[in-house]
Amino acid sequence: MGRVFAAKMLAMNPEPTPDNILAASAHRNPYPFYASLAAGPALVFDAPRKLWIASSAAGVKAVLGNRACRVRPVSEPVPSAIVGSAAGEVFGHLVRMNEGLRHDAPKLALQRFLAAVDLERVQARTEALALQAAGEGALRGDALSRWAFEVPVMAVADLLGFGEAELPQVARWMADFVACLSPLSTPAQLALAGEAASALLARFSELVQGSAAHPGSALARLQQEAAQAGWQDARALLCNAVGLLSQTYEATAGLIGNSITALATQPGLLDAMAREPGRLLQMVHEVSRYDPSIHNTRRFVDQPTEVAGVSLQAGDVVLVLLAAAGRDPACNSRPDEFLLERPDRQVPGFGHGTHQCPGQALASVVAAAAVRALLISGQLKDAASFRWDYRPSMNARIPVFTA
Repeated sequence: MGRVFAAKMLAMNPEPTPDNILAASAHRNPYPFYASLAAGPALVFDAPRKLWIASSAAGVKAVLGNRACRVRPVSEPVPSAIVGSAAGEVFGHLVRMNEGLRHDAPKLALQRFLAAVDLERVQARTEALALQAAGEGALRGDALSRWAFEVPVMAVADLLGFGEAELPQVARWMADFVACLSPLSTPAQLALAGEAASALLARFSELVQGSAAHPGSALARLQQEAAQAGWQDARALLCNAVGLLSQTYEATAGLIGNSITALATQPGLLDAMAREPGRLLQMVHEVSRYDPSIHNTRRFVDQPTEVAGVSLQAGDVVLVLLAAAGRDPACNSRPDEFLLERPDRQVPGFGHGTHQCPGQALASVVAAAAVRALLISGQLKDAASFRWDYRPSMNARIPVFTA
């Protein structure tokens, strides 16, 4: 049944659709396509891409909650293209890319660390950095796109103890590093990613050593939480500090960009936020549901299991459509409406279960503060005239502003 439904939906849907499911996140409007999938069986099979698709809220939750569905294939815990490089070392230690003991204690430490972050300070620093990075001229096109990537990285690097003069360099390193996370990366990009990872690890090592004299610093607190959680791998801690920046780079840039497009397209929203900028965080929460920056993730089956009545075998791959689940009426009522005052908002884009993102609050505050900086500086007064496409990606939805 799932395979028959998939063939019909992928080939015969009357709505304008993406060329394939992996092109959907960069499509102008993938949501009717997602809705048609979510209305069908919990899992359907995409034969050309040899993967199962989970799109309904129930199907997504079932896959993410199944212990047999892992974040990486057992046979390839680190992408083969970066094995043996500094980028591969960072990837291999990332909490979000591991299971069991290599995941649970580190995640607990990161959760506790992030829960204790002073979000009011982060908001104020992000606004200041965002205004500084925007400069005095009009921020449009490529400059706006670059700004959306750089500001969140600089904000989190500032939180972690980098000096203000270093922040632009950290953003450049991170731009180089995240290229290794794409299967489309070129050899030149992979080489630059390795160099950036080495530089970041070296600088974080210096900051960690210096944090001993500053017990109230963020990295000192992270070390304390790691010790209390029983996470004693100092090198892994450094790698996950890099990971905090890498998660910020694309996901929060997309959240900022999609918030700007919402202000440009949702009737009355720009005027409402100009009158009440204190509601920008509320707006970002709805953007996270309505037009999230991460549209899908993957799970790799390591043993025979059953999900929503479908038998899966070891080696199967499931594409988990987080963005479709957020638009499922079973998850959020009136799902295709942008509602600031949405009761019991469910945001599948930040994950579910053991791998639910612990940085949701931090990412949302950084995005809201960045957009607020644009709003109060007048950079968004002509937002309705902005033009954009979407960055090619198999899982992220990030606007590329063209005018």
